Amino acid sequence: QVQLVQSGGGLVQPGGSLRLSCAASGFTLDDRAVGWFRQAPGKEREGVLCISSKGESTYYTDSVAGRFTISRDNAKNTVYLQMNSLKLEDTAIYYCAVRHRGYYYCSGYGHHYDWWGEGTQVTVDS
Repeated sequence: QVQLVQSGGGLVQPGGSLRLSCAASGFTLDDRAVGWFRQAPGKEREGVLCISSKGESTYYTDSVAGRFTISRDNAKNTVYLQMNSLKLEDTAIYYCAVRHRGYYYCSGYGHHYDWWGEGTQVTVDS
């Protein structure tokens, strides 16, 4: 059974850090791109960051550059989103998404991704 399990969200104060995890089962991540998207209340879903199968990162939201990083551990079949210096406007539900096998490169379009995690809430609040 193909499944993406997310973990690591929660409540954090401005300036704090969180690390989100996206663990896959039923398929391997090493030959496909994995992206993180987010949806804030009342806003459309937006691409945040993506990592290609070769480990190259692509930012889709300028506001997170220099604060968020993405990495992958193929041995654990897991992709991580490290979020530092969190701001109030980072509050959203964060989703990991995986492209079809053989699609090694990133895309900022959600419809290019075939599997999605269940979402995890990240709340930045003082």
